[in-house]
Amino acid sequence: MTKNGEGDLVVMDIEAFSRREKMLKLREELLAVQEDRLAGRIGVTPDELDTYLNSIIDEARHRKNT
Repeated sequence: MTKNGEGDLVVMDIEAFSRREKMLKLREELLAVQEDRLAGRIGVTPDELDTYLNSIIDEARHRKNT
């Protein structure tokens, strides 16, 4: 929706909003991990990250199907 010709408001269903929020949270977490890696701090192994990401994908798929 617009106000005075400018974008002012977005309306979306709760499922789309929830997916968007989860993706933003994941992006923030991935950026933090990247910053840690570049700073030389020890993070998680690729296998640990893969397991974590797969769990998020599985959860999203489960919620989409319910």
